[in-house]
Amino acid sequence: MTSRGEVRGSGWAMRSAGRVGACLGWLVPMAAAGVSGCQKPDPSRTGTEGSGIVIHYGTPADSDREGAAFLRGRKVAEEATSAIGALVDVDRPMSVGVVSCDGEGSSCDPEATRVKVCYDEVSGTRELFRRTGPRRSDDAVAAVMLETLFHEMAHALVDVLELPVHGREEDAADQFAALMLLRKGAVGEQQVLAAAEAWQLSEATNEDADEGPGTHSSDGRRAADHRCYVYGAASGRHRGLVGPDTLPDERAKGCAEEWNAARASWMTALASHLRDGWTLP
Repeated sequence: MTSRGEVRGSGWAMRSAGRVGACLGWLVPMAAAGVSGCQKPDPSRTGTEGSGIVIHYGTPADSDREGAAFLRGRKVAEEATSAIGALVDVDRPMSVGVVSCDGEGSSCDPEATRVKVCYDEVSGTRELFRRTGPRRSDDAVAAVMLETLFHEMAHALVDVLELPVHGREEDAADQFAALMLLRKGAVGEQQVLAAAEAWQLSEATNEDADEGPGTHSSDGRRAADHRCYVYGAASGRHRGLVGPDTLPDERAKGCAEEWNAARASWMTALASHLRDGWTLP
């Protein structure tokens, strides 16, 4: 959750800590899977059955060992790549690198054709939560990382599958992340809300505004959008979301329509690539 400059993606960071996360919209061909230019690649590779995507874990920097253990133990990358593999049929092998980023944030390097997801984003997310209230559970931290991965993979799918995008791609990527989580039902709803909370907390340190078609919306807007999608998908379970500091009543009234439009846009774009049997609740 950072400013992007000329790059595309999500990635979690405290702007005040100077972390810039990005993804230019690539999932990486296995043949180009050098994991990171600033560290030795870990020989550990895991394939997610049926996904066609290989995950490469880089050797963590000393300061990232806890984050690396967390992501490995929680299998966040495995869950994301498995879900993508179950969603669409992609005709070439791909990979995701989970690595130390030295504060640079998750990114995709188009010249080196590699995706990076950062160990240090775990500690950054924990710090964001810690500074703003009672300790959140590790489930909330894992949810933020999973939402980030789905956002990055949305950019990848747009490029790899040459998908049409109506409107701003960054907003569409947020919608895709919500789609992949909300199809899990109540558990996914809580994961989207955890990401929304983190966006809202980040808003206090974010001076960036909506700057145009190639940039993200403000953190506050992204938080509101995620809450709207949850409310639109399952208003009966989330009436407590409606309020002046979370989801204004006037916005809430249109959330079902907003969510249905976002979901339909992605399902239309992906229609010719969906695997048999993939459905939405």
